Amino acid sequence: MWAAAPLLLLLLFLLLLPLARRWRRGAARLEPGGRAVLITGCDSGFGHLLALRLHRLGFTVFAGCLCPGGDGARRLQQEAGGGGRLRVLRLDVTRARDVRAAKELVLSHLPERGFWGLVNNAGISTFGETGWLSMETYERFADVNLLGSIRTTLAFLPLLRKYKGRIVFMSSIIAYFTVGNGIYSMTKAAIEKFCDALRLEMKKFGVQVCIIQPGNYACSTKIQPPVSAEEIWSELSEEEKAVYNKEYVQERADFFNSILSEGSTNGNEVVDVMVDALTSPAPKARYMVAKLKEKALVFVCALFPTFVMDSVLSHALSK
Repeated sequence: MWAAAPLLLLLLFLLLLPLARRWRRGAARLEPGGRAVLITGCDSGFGHLLALRLHRLGFTVFAGCLCPGGDGARRLQQEAGGGGRLRVLRLDVTRARDVRAAKELVLSHLPERGFWGLVNNAGISTFGETGWLSMETYERFADVNLLGSIRTTLAFLPLLRKYKGRIVFMSSIIAYFTVGNGIYSMTKAAIEKFCDALRLEMKKFGVQVCIIQPGNYACSTKIQPPVSAEEIWSELSEEEKAVYNKEYVQERADFFNSILSEGSTNGNEVVDVMVDALTSPAPKARYMVAKLKEKALVFVCALFPTFVMDSVLSHALSK
């Protein structure tokens, strides 16, 4: 009996899926007017595009920028134009006082329908094998990509519960596997588990939690610039230099840069699903926006024994 349970669940899912899709298409979408959304990491990339999109839709947008006086923040204000529904604010998600100040600003400028959404988009990425990176680098990445999202979420949870809003987290398919940026994978895998717990706990309050899982969009964001083998080598400890040589570092850097160059340039594909997560009457728990071969890698990683995925990635790296 128990052996047949997975098959029965799969059949039930396949039967109910068309009904769920029809219900999603038929239900009315959210009315954005009078609702506020806070987005982190709006200097560039997905956060920048999302802030403009939500502003055009009619939301009141609080766009958190690491550098509110920088080019990205200035462009954001210029592109949004007047109207006062888009406010740029300084928000370094690693600084508790920035998060507190952001909450105070939101509270003092809440529109009539209150606080609807928090989008945890801010993040950083880098390349390097495990021993190449310092402990300070690991701490910084954990603080931005993981603790930064948790810090903003905890601060705004009371408002989200009050208005039965949405929380959107930026993850990645790299949460499932790594190709030279294990430090980024580590933080994304951790934030996925945080979201899984939060999503279940928030259901009783009417708050919905969504995870966005983009594939390779390096060409449409500034999160991961091309890597320099020379810079990597210069920062290696003497112990690591005794193990690796410059040729190996150059090969790995070339491999990683070739992956980056294949990234999609259409960041609006990701923004589309972020908007759906905020406005759909029945948002998905996870939105994967990736090429077919990237989805295939996730499928192999999720359903096959670990040695199969290790073999696939080792073969790719050996080339």
